[in-house]
Amino acid sequence: MIKKVAEVQFNAWEKPYYFSVGENTAKESDYVIVETELGREIGKILNFQEIEEDDLETPLKPIVRSAELEDLQVVKEHQARNKEGLKVCKQLVRKYNLPMKLVDCGFSFDDTRLTFAFTSDTRVDFRELVKDLTRQFQKKIRLQQIGIRDTLKQVGGIGPCGRNLCCHRFLDDLGNISTDLARDQQIEQRGSDRLSGTCGRLKCCLAYEAEGYKDTAKNFPPVGSSIKTSQGRGKVINWNILKHSVDVRIDDSTVIEEFLGCEHVGCPGCKAKDCVKKQ
Repeated sequence: MIKKVAEVQFNAWEKPYYFSVGENTAKESDYVIVETELGREIGKILNFQEIEEDDLETPLKPIVRSAELEDLQVVKEHQARNKEGLKVCKQLVRKYNLPMKLVDCGFSFDDTRLTFAFTSDTRVDFRELVKDLTRQFQKKIRLQQIGIRDTLKQVGGIGPCGRNLCCHRFLDDLGNISTDLARDQQIEQRGSDRLSGTCGRLKCCLAYEAEGYKDTAKNFPPVGSSIKTSQGRGKVINWNILKHSVDVRIDDSTVIEEFLGCEHVGCPGCKAKDCVKKQ
């Protein structure tokens, strides 16, 4: 059975969670009140999806209701307290000389919990820190370690392109960026330094034009195939997708041939003898 779910995120540095939509009429980017295992929370709907109910490990909790102005005011008041929370926690981190860097903190919607997000290259024993924070704030304390990509998504920065980081401005879903994207765009030879973003991982923008490259590549003759060119028949040894050209080996020389695909009408069923795709 197909079930409509909403992907809801509570903080920029937290992963989103699925909630059952039910009869709720909230739209994408709306704020909603949900019931979690830790208590009631407010979050932003990133998108909607339809998934098989059998694929769910546990039944999804439903969206309680859409957020109202009073709810958003509560969030604003909580955010105003974040600065003080970070200040206190940083003092305690220095007191215990812990190898961790605080990124942000957030009060839960029901004001029963306080979560601190941090980064660290090593394992951190923060038991004494939690005890002090609990006494200071009289709330349940959670310390959540996050990665460098999530950190920059929260704090922002300047990318190699000279503009503000996409993940900080608008990119909600960082997605899965792999070296296959660089290979499809024929830039894998540039090296990791030029392909990496500020976070040290592969640039998210590699995915922006990936579909365009894949669609264009479908029209090229396979590498190793034999095609007819203006200088005779030869073997395709390479593509240049941006220039719409192919490198063709003819005898002992290599020529660059402009390749725009077959121009015959109805090429998939084309019967023309000189159809480039059939050579």
